Amino acid sequence: MDDTPKIRLGTRRSPLAMAQAQEARARLCAAHGWAEGDVELVPVEASGDKVQDRPLAEIGGKALWTRELDLWLRDGQIDAAVHSLKDVETIRPVELTIAAVLPRADKRDVLLGAASIHALPQGAVVGTSAPRRAAQLLHARPDCRVVPFRGNVATRLAKLAAGEAHATFLAAAGLQRLGQDGAGHPLAADAWLPAPAQAAIAIECRAQDRETGARLAAIDHGPSRAEVMAERALLAALGGSCHSPIALLCDLDGAALAMRAAIYTPDGAEKVAGEARFAPGDAEGPARLAAELLGRASAALRAHFAGR
Repeated sequence: MDDTPKIRLGTRRSPLAMAQAQEARARLCAAHGWAEGDVELVPVEASGDKVQDRPLAEIGGKALWTRELDLWLRDGQIDAAVHSLKDVETIRPVELTIAAVLPRADKRDVLLGAASIHALPQGAVVGTSAPRRAAQLLHARPDCRVVPFRGNVATRLAKLAAGEAHATFLAAAGLQRLGQDGAGHPLAADAWLPAPAQAAIAIECRAQDRETGARLAAIDHGPSRAEVMAERALLAALGGSCHSPIALLCDLDGAALAMRAAIYTPDGAEKVAGEARFAPGDAEGPARLAAELLGRASAALRAHFAGR
């Protein structure tokens, strides 16, 4: 009997990353009739998990979540890598491909420490290291003060419990995947836009590895892929970086994608928002919306978007 796994999935070691990898394994086993042992989970400690005392944008950006897994993929130590797609750089190595996007979970942010943004006390201290969350908060509540909050879900909850801030934000999908979906207060997505590709799990493999690509294609969720690829196309067209506050939501609405987006200055003082509808796979739809947003933005706001 051959005990060699049929596929080796690389993943970060954090509890949430492991939960996402376990979901990917369960879906692969269900799709192919495999036993659990046919899918090996190979954990790695990512650079982004090692440095917790500085904002991600200051120490290398989203590449810190993917660097080690990319190397393992290139070297053949793993067959595929499981990612939170919102943490994956917009421009990826040409030798890698997103072979599957799993069904997207709850796209909303959750506020912990208060029932709503407007319920925060005057001058509240709010912990977040995400430029998008900080800018949206300061736009709605300029009296609040933002302090850096990094770490996994448990670390951030511990910081909140220790009184380091009055409130913080977490992704609803992450809490659900960790079995903590009753925590906090979900923020309505129409009023508080999430991060691009939030709640989406993506699996990458080597572009030339057709066997692995075909196995992963069996668990690719078309509607979720259409949404997140449109969101990533908008990011690319905006030319934003980890420092650029971009809030974005794309929903499949019948045969079309409905996209809402907003860009901010980091202090939240300026906001430009817009909407668009276009067909799935139409890269020009997100590009047109990006051009419209930047066209209405001040020079100060455009300065936060690369090449603009």
